Amino acid sequence: MNNLAHLVEVMGIDAGGTMTDTFFVRADGEFVVGKAQSNPNDEASAVMESSGDALHLWGRKLEEVYPELVTAVYSGTAMLNRVVQRKGMKVGLIVNRGMEDFHRMGRGIQCYLGYSLEDRLHLNTHRYDEPLVPAERTVGVTERVDCHGDIVIPLREKEAVEATTRLLDQGAQAIAIVFLHAHKNGKHERRVAEIAREILARRGSNIPVFTSVDYYPTRKESHRSNTTILEAYAAEPSRKTLLGISDRMRGVGAKYDLRVMASHGGTISWKAKELARTLVSGPIGGVIGSKFLGEALGYDNIACSDIGGTSFDMALITKGEFAIQKDPNMARLLVSLPLVAMDSVGAGAGSFVRVDPYSQSIKLGPDSAGYRVGCCWEEGGIDTVTVSDCHVVLGYLNPDNFLGGALKLNVERARQAIKTQVADPLGLTVEKAAGGVIEILDQSLRGHLRSMINAKGYNPLDFVCFSYGGAGPVHTYGYTEGLGFKDVIIPAWAAGFSAFGCATAEFEYRYDKSVDIAVPPSASDGTKTASCVTLQQAWDELAEKVIEEFRINGFKPEDVILKPGFSMQYLGQLNDLEIDSPLGTVSSVEDWNRIVEAFDETYARVYARAARSPELGFGITGAIMRGIVATKKPKVPMEPEEGPTPPRDSELGSRPFYQRGVWKIAKLYSMEALRAGNEIAGPAVIESPATTLVVPEGWSTRLDSHRLFHLREV
Repeated sequence: MNNLAHLVEVMGIDAGGTMTDTFFVRADGEFVVGKAQSNPNDEASAVMESSGDALHLWGRKLEEVYPELVTAVYSGTAMLNRVVQRKGMKVGLIVNRGMEDFHRMGRGIQCYLGYSLEDRLHLNTHRYDEPLVPAERTVGVTERVDCHGDIVIPLREKEAVEATTRLLDQGAQAIAIVFLHAHKNGKHERRVAEIAREILARRGSNIPVFTSVDYYPTRKESHRSNTTILEAYAAEPSRKTLLGISDRMRGVGAKYDLRVMASHGGTISWKAKELARTLVSGPIGGVIGSKFLGEALGYDNIACSDIGGTSFDMALITKGEFAIQKDPNMARLLVSLPLVAMDSVGAGAGSFVRVDPYSQSIKLGPDSAGYRVGCCWEEGGIDTVTVSDCHVVLGYLNPDNFLGGALKLNVERARQAIKTQVADPLGLTVEKAAGGVIEILDQSLRGHLRSMINAKGYNPLDFVCFSYGGAGPVHTYGYTEGLGFKDVIIPAWAAGFSAFGCATAEFEYRYDKSVDIAVPPSASDGTKTASCVTLQQAWDELAEKVIEEFRINGFKPEDVILKPGFSMQYLGQLNDLEIDSPLGTVSSVEDWNRIVEAFDETYARVYARAARSPELGFGITGAIMRGIVATKKPKVPMEPEEGPTPPRDSELGSRPFYQRGVWKIAKLYSMEALRAGNEIAGPAVIESPATTLVVPEGWSTRLDSHRLFHLREV
């Protein structure tokens, strides 16, 4: 292609439970979005199909574009599903003798994670999931390191030999080693790993060995063990899935290494050492995309809301930054991974709808039809009503234009299923039953969104709400009604917004290490200087790991921008704050004062200036090192405004539309044919092959020059 500006450079992929979205960015910043049904058994095929759907809009083929690509970023749910379904590798676990049961027992909170309040209150509803490593493949070895990192019981190497041999005889496919306080002194873990690899070499085996100190050197043994085990249990099999996608791409000319969205909001290579960081990646792309779009448009406070086929994911961006959770839960396991702070609810367009036989009330989810849509798609094999069935029956969706017509939806089959399973048991008409489902879902999502904002001490009046995801625009009016957001914005590419976020994310590795630095208010200059030395040593150690990861991907140390950080709290407090260091290196009293000042300012912004307590002294609980390599980013669309009246070729006619107990006639529009400046009053339905924007009566929307729909109550 002669025009270099039209070369395609970046690809974003969001492989969700229902749909696989792809997002391509040209050298001039222009982009296009594609969509296809997800295929849990062959993710590579879904990626190829979605890519073809996107590139068709540019009149180009995969064989032309893939050789042009500089990079591709993947996010998906495959690894998370592997953990939830307990379909990982057979892992053998070596721990301290006497501590063989601590992984199986878990933390108490793990028995009710994800439960509603009423279920949390009653012990008889609590349950533990099957442990990732069963008791018979957990072996103890005598050793002990105390909380200061001092060896108080030497390692019994003979027991390490016996433990490894026993696990191999039991068919272990990977070995994880986790000892108490190893983050303070990892000598024993590393020695056991050496012994294990010697035995493996003699037996002609090459199964992987994982030590917690070399992967996740953080305090809290249960979190650290869960995370290290996840690396062995789920990350290694997922690496094979990613390799399959990468190979399929190379088969059509790709020359890049596939990158994956990581839990901290950056992207890492599929070859990365710590691949468990990608366990939760799909919803994170939307938050990163929201931050990128907010920075471009000048929005500091953003409420992110994402509805797909299986879940409703929410996050807050305040003063241009999103929060990071230090010890989040993933798949009902507490882990030692930095995670973009999000709240998720098991409610989406594919959520099953049932009538509770005892209360005679409608129950939604949390299970979902996933990529099989609902009863309306006969080939999906679903016999239980879903939210999508209600959409079709009420006139929200065009049954002939779902995925651009790739799937034909049977309205009558959906109607009959709703009648039998929901309407008749409740003594309602099909329309009232389906309409009730939508109202219940919208009220529930509205309550969750309000609670997330208010619980953090904020007011929706101070926020702009971004709504995206394939099902987001269908429900935007319902879950934002009455909350009072400054603005409600729906990108025209909402269906592929998480894939867009992947394309905007930095190529970034992040490593963390627990440290214990306490500086009381009366500390001497010598103590402050020593604290800087300890922090700098941790940064240097982590920087080597970051640079090594980039070296695997062909980058030189000088290509990497290092950004150190730390976690700090006032002494005596339970929670810390993550701070980007104002200095690249620290070594003096002046440097200590600078990082304390940065913490004080952040604390005042997050809480209140009056809440600062420097008289307590300061404690650093963790060292953080991020490394970034510059990548190509998409640009926000910019089109000239053409007036409020939609062009005639955007009008698609009309169809019946059911809203709050009344059938109305909704005007239909083609989303792609609308122009900047166009205004549309409800009732209206704006259709796109990948999503549908519903504008009910009493609402209107305006498309701005950035192809963002602004939805408001009239």
